Amino acid sequence: MKHLLYLFCAVFIIGCQNPTPSSEPITKLPPIDEMAMAEAILYEANIRQFTNEGTFNAFAKELPKIKDLGVNILWLMPTYPISTTKSKGPLGSYYAVSDYKGVNPEYGSTEDLRALIDQAHQLGMYVIFDWVPGHTGWDHVWIESHPEYYLKNEAGEIIDPIDPRTGESFGWTDVADLDYDNPDMRAAMKEAMLYWIKEFNIDGYRVDQAYAVPQDFYEETFAAMKAIKPVFLLGETDANHPGGLEHLTNFNASYDFPGHHLTKDIAHGHKTVKDYEAHLASFVAQHDPEHLLLNFVSSHDENAWAGTVEESYGPAAEAMMALNYLSPGLPFLYSGVEYDLDKRLLFFEKDSFPRREGATYQLLKQLGSLKRTHPALHAGKNAGKYKRISTSLDEKVLAFERSKDGDTLVYMANLSKDHIGFTSPYNGEFKRYQDAKPKRLSYSYEYRMRPWEFWILIK
Repeated sequence: MKHLLYLFCAVFIIGCQNPTPSSEPITKLPPIDEMAMAEAILYEANIRQFTNEGTFNAFAKELPKIKDLGVNILWLMPTYPISTTKSKGPLGSYYAVSDYKGVNPEYGSTEDLRALIDQAHQLGMYVIFDWVPGHTGWDHVWIESHPEYYLKNEAGEIIDPIDPRTGESFGWTDVADLDYDNPDMRAAMKEAMLYWIKEFNIDGYRVDQAYAVPQDFYEETFAAMKAIKPVFLLGETDANHPGGLEHLTNFNASYDFPGHHLTKDIAHGHKTVKDYEAHLASFVAQHDPEHLLLNFVSSHDENAWAGTVEESYGPAAEAMMALNYLSPGLPFLYSGVEYDLDKRLLFFEKDSFPRREGATYQLLKQLGSLKRTHPALHAGKNAGKYKRISTSLDEKVLAFERSKDGDTLVYMANLSKDHIGFTSPYNGEFKRYQDAKPKRLSYSYEYRMRPWEFWILIK
C-alpha cells in the first residue's frame, strides 16, 4: 500500500506545553471506512504500564507485535498532563486531565507522541485518543480562567461529579465536574477535540463516560470532526445507560457490558448457554446492525477494579476469548492480556508486567488472522450471518455458524466445568483452525468435550 506523505512545520515543543505542528512527515492512511470497521480488532494501550520505561518511545517498539495480533485500531489511554491538585496516589489518574491540548511529560515529548502515531499509521493501524469530556483535573487552566465552566454547589464552590441516583458524590474527588449548560465551555471542548484531528491526524476518539454528556453536543462536534476526515467513535456507554439506544446513534461502537458480565457468570457457573442466547436475542438484536458492540474479557477498569482474566474466567478464559472473535461484534483487547497479565495493574502509580509470548499470544494471533481474513466474521451492516446450531445439551454447549459469500465457520464449545457427551443434527466437512486437520460434523456422532473445550472449524 502506498502512503501519501505530507508535512507539518512548527517549532519543537515538549512536555505538557501545547504542541504545534511538526516538520516530521505524518503517514496518511486511507480514511477509516465500513470495511476497516467490519474487520476491526481494537487494542487499548496503557502507555504508563505497558513497559518498564512507561514512555511513548518504549511502547512504539512493541507496535509490530500488536499488529501481529491483527489489530487495526489502537486506542491510547489518556496521554494528557495529569492534575496534581487533589490527585490520587503518587501519579494520579489518567482521567484527571490538566490540559486537553497537552502531552504528559512522564510519557515523553510532543514529538515522541507524533512519532508513535506515525509509526502506527505506517503499520496500518488507526489511532484513537481517550477523551474525558465530563470533568477536568483541579489544575486545569479553566478552574482559574473560566470557573463558570463548572458545576457548583449552593455555596458557589466547584464540585466533583455527583451521582444523580443518590445526590451524593461518586467519590471522584480528584476531578471537577463540567457544566454543559455553558455554551462557551462546549465551544472550547469542541475546539480541543478537533485540535488533535487537525494537527496530529488521529482517527477518532474513545469517549469516557459518554452517557454523561448531552447528545446535542456530540451531534455538533462529531459532524465537525467528520467534515475534516472520517473518524471512528467509541462511546463508553451501552443501551442501558441514560439515553438508551438513541444515545448510541452518535457512535460507531459501544460496550456490551451485559454480555461481558454474562460470560463471567457463565464461567463461574451462575448462568448457562441459554442465558447467552437470550442475550443475543434481546440486548444485541435491538441494536442497529451498523453499530458495533465490544466483546472483551478485560479493560483498564476491569483489570484494576474487578480482577484479572484469570480471576474473572479461570479455565474458561480461552473459550471466551475465542467467542469474542467468532460472535457478532468487535473484539477488544487490553494491554497485557496477550501476555497472560496475571495481576491487577496499579491505577495511580507506576507498574508493569512481563511480556512473554505464550499460548495466549499464539491463540490471539490465530484469532486475529481469522477475523481479518474471513468475511463470515465481518461485523456491521454487512456482517456475516449468525445461525445457532442446536445440540442435545443446549444449556452447556454453545454452537453456531457464521457465514458470508461462501465462507463458513463454526464455533462449538463446552461452556461448563463438566466432561460432556452430546449430539447435533448439524452436518459438514471442515478443517480445524489451528492445524487445518479435517473435522467432520455429523448427526450420527456423539461428540465428547472436556470442560471449556472449544472448536473453531473452517469450511
